[in-house]
Amino acid sequence: MSDRATSSFEEADVEKAAPARTDASPLHVSEAVLAEAARAVAGARRRGGRRSVLVGLVLALAAFAVFAVSLSVGDMVIPLADVLATLFGGGDAGSQFVVLELRLPRALLAVLVGAGFGMAGAVFQTVLRNPLASPDVIGISSGASAAAVTASMVFTVSGLALSASALIGALIAGTLIYLLAWRKGVVGARLVLVGLGVGFGLNSLVWYLMSRAEVTGAQNALLWLTGSLNGRSWNQVWPQLIALAVLVPLTFAAARALPALQLGDDTASGLGARAERNRLALLACGVALAGVSTAAAGPVAFVAFVAAPVARMLLPGRGAVLPHAALAGALLVLLADFAAQHALPGTQLPVGVVTSVVGAPYLLWLLARANRVGRGG
Repeated sequence: MSDRATSSFEEADVEKAAPARTDASPLHVSEAVLAEAARAVAGARRRGGRRSVLVGLVLALAAFAVFAVSLSVGDMVIPLADVLATLFGGGDAGSQFVVLELRLPRALLAVLVGAGFGMAGAVFQTVLRNPLASPDVIGISSGASAAAVTASMVFTVSGLALSASALIGALIAGTLIYLLAWRKGVVGARLVLVGLGVGFGLNSLVWYLMSRAEVTGAQNALLWLTGSLNGRSWNQVWPQLIALAVLVPLTFAAARALPALQLGDDTASGLGARAERNRLALLACGVALAGVSTAAAGPVAFVAFVAAPVARMLLPGRGAVLPHAALAGALLVLLADFAAQHALPGTQLPVGVVTSVVGAPYLLWLLARANRVGRGG
């Protein structure tokens, strides 16, 4: 056999013995899977981002529509075109007085108070990972109420001093609840339980003071405790606007730690985040937001409790929903105040009455749902 034929046979034997080379090696397969997963994650983020922007836009437009209608409807009905003209400097003297002096401060305060309560509720519920962790449930609003009623009935304080008393009371109550719940850190369930206990104690103080007060003073205190926008003017709008202009950016800055906190303290610490310090900063912002909102309009019930769940129902995922909760809170208070003014002809109800009608059934449904899934205790 020739040397050439022998070489051909040897090459054939080598090709049979060597493993076949294909492009589908394990390395190539893993790279393809990772690339496909990265594309899927990026696509989900893009869809989530578009959904977030769309939901925010819808909530903002709905709030603006209710805002405009609330400026138009009343004992003196003003067409929407005249309302818009008045807001931009036009309109006659009557329209300017009704819109700019009577209705606009109340509507703006409804937006600001609702946004403050909504963001405060979202902060508490997200940080503590508990749907019951709302300022009006765990005693923050009770602290503001106790301080305001004490200042009003014992020291005859009124006006901005009364609002400042409510804010100080909320901050003191929040500090007390945090310290009592501290056990080498704060757990959401323990803070909620401590807050409920502190809230009940503060409410007892409020009702004791009201039982000792004159009838007129007790009636005024009861109206404030219900949460009301009746008779509000620019004197309440400007302090609330300035307070939110400071607190909202601080809250968003502190909220950068939320993704790590939602993974748990151990994981957050492993990622380099200071879990307890970040949690304390966020809770302080939430207490301040609830305090200034309570100081402006009283403890409007269930807005902080309901706004964040409404925003989460409209958004995918479990991330923070602070801006959407603020918009949902503003929309809720606007709707509730419009109903409070016009539901019963000739009668203006406190806005807290309407929000309680909405929030109380939601609380009962939430507790019943928790029992069904075995978390109700």
